[in-house]
Amino acid sequence: MAKSGREVDAQSVAAFTVLKRAVELDSESRYQQALVCYQEGIDLLMQVLRGTKDDTKKSNLRKQITGYMDRAEIVKKYLDQEKEDGKYHEQIKIEENATGFSYESLFQKYLNETVTEVWIQDPYIRQIHQLYNFLRFCEMLIKKPCKVKTIHLLTSLDEGSGKQQQSSGLQEIKESLQNHGVLLEIEYSSSVHDREIRCDSMRQCQKETVYAGMLVVCSSI
Repeated sequence: MAKSGREVDAQSVAAFTVLKRAVELDSESRYQQALVCYQEGIDLLMQVLRGTKDDTKKSNLRKQITGYMDRAEIVKKYLDQEKEDGKYHEQIKIEENATGFSYESLFQKYLNETVTEVWIQDPYIRQIHQLYNFLRFCEMLIKKPCKVKTIHLLTSLDEGSGKQQQSSGLQEIKESLQNHGVLLEIEYSSSVHDREIRCDSMRQCQKETVYAGMLVVCSSI
């Protein structure tokens, strides 16, 4: 079904908005985010091209798409080389109450078939919502293509009224993971303050996510 001129115009505005953001991120050396925006913007612009009948407009769109694709390819090669050299570093800032940031979208790119062991450091795995978030993260780790066999959790012990809730909640998660052939090792420390996630993949990389002012580092060793 052919798109109306109004639909094509709206899609064109959306495409160039995303591509404008890609260029801004690129200029700020935020290459991973820039690449995502380039790819999304190019895809939208390709849809605009397919819905355009005017030959002159088509020619201009093709030139623009080629330019953005060339830049996206350069950025991609740079990121691939950074990963190869073990210098890759990514920082994503997630504002408070922001939506659309699932665990999969943030971490899936680092979790492949080479990952068998994961270390998680988080001082606050106590309340129901914190336990639920930890469970969801563990569920992601046991999905393909990951082959995670051991998860290490370092957290602080709730010494107050929530101690039983924390203990029973983590025990349930441990038993659930055990049913999937995954060992959850839990260690408590009163000195843990930072949040960090590490995995045993071969290449060294680091991911930082700033969530409502809280820094979360994901790295592989």
